[in-house]
Amino acid sequence: MPSRVLIADDDRAIRESLARALELEGYEVVAVVDGVQALTRIRGDAFDALLLDVMMPLVDGLGVCRVIRADGDRTPVLMLTARVETSDRVAGLDAGADDYLPKPFELDELLARLRALLRRAVPANGADGAERGTDVPRIGLLRVDPEARQVWWATEELALTKTEFDLLELLVRNEGIVLDHSTIYQRIWGYDFGINSKNLAVYVGYLRRKLAAAGAPGLIHTVRGVGYAVRRP
Repeated sequence: MPSRVLIADDDRAIRESLARALELEGYEVVAVVDGVQALTRIRGDAFDALLLDVMMPLVDGLGVCRVIRADGDRTPVLMLTARVETSDRVAGLDAGADDYLPKPFELDELLARLRALLRRAVPANGADGAERGTDVPRIGLLRVDPEARQVWWATEELALTKTEFDLLELLVRNEGIVLDHSTIYQRIWGYDFGINSKNLAVYVGYLRRKLAAAGAPGLIHTVRGVGYAVRRP
């Protein structure tokens, strides 16, 4: 079955060109012009990924993302926006987006990011399609369940986006090992954003705040100039 993708963008040229390009790549595409239409379609149908323009009439992309995350919908979201400031990028990720692509963008990069989001959304099965066994990494009171895609500190479950979960699972599975920025970008996003990207630091900040809110001590450590590591408290 082809992956179903919703495109929400009020710019007709961008919306139609993206829809054509994705259909040529084998995706099933639904295109809408604003956030209200996007929410209506998302709530009435199932999609494998959402491409949301930030600046749309009625309800903007950030609003759409906040609403669906509040509904418990974890469909991967790629934000598209002409805004390039770090604060704008952080706002998109803060709303629950999994990735962020500034306009103008190269189609090849958008397709690569979309493929990476879809790969991470697929349940991790064996080569024959059978589900994995019960492999639940633990660090102290922290439990990460890859099959259920759930995380707990003691008895409190953390509400994580797909990207946050994938990042935490990667760090926990490599407990005590310093993972460099390039390795993390390749494993989580499927490509290296480069040394000037703030995406990784933003997501590490999200994880630290959510862990702290659940009562966890500082588990994620920064190794300046290198990357990050999870260590037992």
